[in-house]
Amino acid sequence: MRYIVIGAGAVGGTIGARLAQGGHEVLLIARGAHYEALRRDGLRLITPESEETLDIPAADGPVPTRDDDVLILATKSQDTIAALAPWPADLPVVCAQNGVANERMVLRRFERVYGMCVWLPAQLPQPGVIAAHGHPYSGMLHLGRYPQTVDDDGLAARIADDLSKRGLVGRAVPDVMRWKYAKLLGNLGNAVEALVGHVPGMAEVAERARAEARAVLEHAGIAYATAEEEARARGHQVDARPIEGVERGGGSSWQSLARSAGSIEADYLNGEIVLLGREHGVATPVNETLRREANRFAREKQPPGSMPLEILQHLIDARSAAGSR
Repeated sequence: MRYIVIGAGAVGGTIGARLAQGGHEVLLIARGAHYEALRRDGLRLITPESEETLDIPAADGPVPTRDDDVLILATKSQDTIAALAPWPADLPVVCAQNGVANERMVLRRFERVYGMCVWLPAQLPQPGVIAAHGHPYSGMLHLGRYPQTVDDDGLAARIADDLSKRGLVGRAVPDVMRWKYAKLLGNLGNAVEALVGHVPGMAEVAERARAEARAVLEHAGIAYATAEEEARARGHQVDARPIEGVERGGGSSWQSLARSAGSIEADYLNGEIVLLGREHGVATPVNETLRREANRFAREKQPPGSMPLEILQHLIDARSAAGSR
């Protein structure tokens, strides 16, 4: 198989690099300065224990496809539809993305859709360079067919095996969305980190968002893996470690604000809980405030970590009080 990684940033670039190191044919799809650096200099992958420059083919748009191609989509959720629009609908698509809305969006056009739960701490410190902080493996990737629990052609198992050949742990599972809903709970703190940074009291706000979300999921009857299951699966296989010469910033939402990208994933993280809450009549003032403020910061290109925690807490409390009246 040839793997076409659409969105070869921090996550997609790490997956593509590790697949290439494992001997697989890979094509990286990127844009702008990152694409130009990949085409000119190759992909430089830096990990806590090594550094290697890989000569992996790159393109800045669709290319002629083959029957054995697999698309790995690693864009932000808000870019899913546009990113897949030029690609043929008869190819399998692996959604290596946060949130739980992408698989259903993609299934409208593509028949073979696979969810992937991504545990992979990485960043893109400069164009053409990926810093993958996970150790001893760069990432652990649960994947499975969506929405079916049975993968008739065994493709998920084949992809998991390919991922596991070098630097990653691939796990084919029949309940991938249960793992992705658990990851969604963890990602609800992304907006908090992006807004206020790592300050005392940040964790408490993030936990309020997760507690609210757990109540919504349980009311909606949506299953998710427990924290204990996640800990058992991960163990110490993907511990984030520092890399000499690379300052580690925040998570994906923090990075979106730091790049002044103009958009952020909050509608598909905190906004997913807001949507479910509205569908099931459960109030979600914490996640609604985080969704709204993260989008405002992205739209106004505010720097990450620039909102005082007290302001965020006040906004949440005010919305909570308004909803209770």
